[in-house]
Amino acid sequence: MMAATAPRSYLPVDLAGQKVLVTAGGSGIGLVIAEAFLARGAQVWICDIDEAALQKARETLPGVHASLADVADPAQVAALFVEIRQAFGGLDVLVNNAGIAGPTANVEDVSPEALAETLGINVGSQFFCASEAVPLMKAAGRGAIVNLSSIAGRLGFSMRSPYSASKWAVVGFTKSLAMELGAHDIRVNAILPGHVRTERFNRVAAAKAVALGITAEEMRRQMLDPVSLKRNVEVEDIANMALYLASPFGRNITGQAISVCGDVQMMR
Repeated sequence: MMAATAPRSYLPVDLAGQKVLVTAGGSGIGLVIAEAFLARGAQVWICDIDEAALQKARETLPGVHASLADVADPAQVAALFVEIRQAFGGLDVLVNNAGIAGPTANVEDVSPEALAETLGINVGSQFFCASEAVPLMKAAGRGAIVNLSSIAGRLGFSMRSPYSASKWAVVGFTKSLAMELGAHDIRVNAILPGHVRTERFNRVAAAKAVALGITAEEMRRQMLDPVSLKRNVEVEDIANMALYLASPFGRNITGQAISVCGDVQMMR
């Protein structure tokens, strides 16, 4: 008989009444971030491109609002925000979580289409959502935007150049937007997760193992070897940082790229 999964532990902050959008919230890190905000009293809206994941999320998280939307498409983002304005009347927190791993290949083997897709989803989606969210936050006189970057947004990542380039771009976008919006009391920060214990981590390790001709187990070991704590980050670690940055405790934190990674020294 399989042991029951231990309940996640979330930062004890009061976010009652806060209106929150989490993109790509149907599964993975996004779903756990949505759960964390709901657990702390917020009204939460998630969107995703996967209707099955959204339906499961609705069942898992009673009270969550959910929409099918591709946030790399500005028209779909605009339609999503029409729904949010009608139901919520505003927005206090945007968590730009949507992203893809992109190709694992040498630069000469990356297609233009793969590059465009990676940049479009990982960077374009954040820009489009911020452009819709900022007027709502300006009207409220405050707000918080949390952009998901990656430890690959401060380190190089061999054979993952489109992904790394996109995550460095997120950091630049974050810092620029923080300067632009500070006078409106809108804070903008980026979280840089390390090797989070998710299925995506396993898929990335498996893809790179194939490219290098080694086993997936050996690839995972190599990826964790340059981490000072020698372990994966847990998904709730990312959710708790998002809670902190969106809470009153983070009221003077903006323009920061904050690593939650166990101290990764090098990407492999």
